[in-house]
Amino acid sequence: MTRDQDWVRSKLGYSFKDENLLASALTHRSAGSRHNERLEFLGDALINFVIALELYRRVPRADEGDLSRLRASLVKGGSLAELARSVSLGDQLKLGSGELKSGGYRRESILADALEAMFGAILLDGGTEAASKAILVLFDERLHNLPKPEHLKDSKTRLQEWLQARNIALPVYAVDEVQGAAHNQRFSVSCQVASLDQVTTGGGTSRRKAEQASAEKMLEILTKESLI
Repeated sequence: MTRDQDWVRSKLGYSFKDENLLASALTHRSAGSRHNERLEFLGDALINFVIALELYRRVPRADEGDLSRLRASLVKGGSLAELARSVSLGDQLKLGSGELKSGGYRRESILADALEAMFGAILLDGGTEAASKAILVLFDERLHNLPKPEHLKDSKTRLQEWLQARNIALPVYAVDEVQGAAHNQRFSVSCQVASLDQVTTGGGTSRRKAEQASAEKMLEILTKESLI
């Protein structure tokens, strides 16, 4: 058994019949023409399906929005990269010299893509059932410790829902300042709840991020002062 085969079997509980598929899944485009991008496409679709189905079964009272937020939290790039690190996937990757020198085996996007490619390769090698089982093995702990769906809502949504529940007019957001060159801007946005005489300001590298930051501050103030 090769080193790569031994790794897959120990971490994901799967043994490849076609070692060429495994080699492709572990090869970044910087290292050769037989790389993992097409397998990544398959794996991405499969992970989304398997996790969606598992959430549908595990959280029977969740509505579509809650299920979507839960799935997004599990399959977003950062989460996949964390899972990839947990099984030392970076140590198995074949990278070109440039990526090796720049620490590509630690890069979030490369790790997430490689994990998707791995499951795409298992799908082709062993079928849907085998690939689904491997996905659930890796996601098991996170599926058993799901956050409450409401905790996954962004700050603007949570603020809006708090205010609506109390029949208070929705906040108004305004861009107060934009600093920096076009490629490196920083936004300052205010959030005003006029009827409560409250204004907060948040900053970020985009208008959206600044709005979220100001909404988060507003939530903290209103909750702390018991105004809503």
